[in-house]
Amino acid sequence: MELINKKIENLNLPASVLIGEDIPPVREYMKASQKNGKDLYAEEIFNETWDWLNNLGCAEKVNIQLINQYAMSIARQIQCEQCISDYGFLAKHPTTGNAIASPYVSMLQMFTKQANQTWEKIYQVVKDNSVETPKAPQNPMDKLLSRRK
Repeated sequence: MELINKKIENLNLPASVLIGEDIPPVREYMKASQKNGKDLYAEEIFNETWDWLNNLGCAEKVNIQLINQYAMSIARQIQCEQCISDYGFLAKHPTTGNAIASPYVSMLQMFTKQANQTWEKIYQVVKDNSVETPKAPQNPMDKLLSRRK
């Protein structure tokens, strides 16, 4: 293969103008009142995740549906944790009356898996596009537990 010796021209391009992104409105289903009367933290998680992405300059690169899905998964994970705290790890079988594993435990596992998979997708976009080393926002479960103190 023959190399061509050409002088590379230096292009003088105008400086980039950075424009901040407004946070998109949170969907109504993420703010809906819950049957048990407790708060659903999806809106708070959505806003924190969006702010974190926006501060890293990656908010417009992440699909908004991923952020919605992550926020709902974490909010449902918190909700399952609250139900396990209220009702315990065991439940009564509806027909036999025998003790069975609480359905909230399996739901918690499902929401945790979903949240982790969604977070990996979001974090991959950040790693690929962020100039600085990304630091993850505070874990919502840590925030929830710190409120009890």
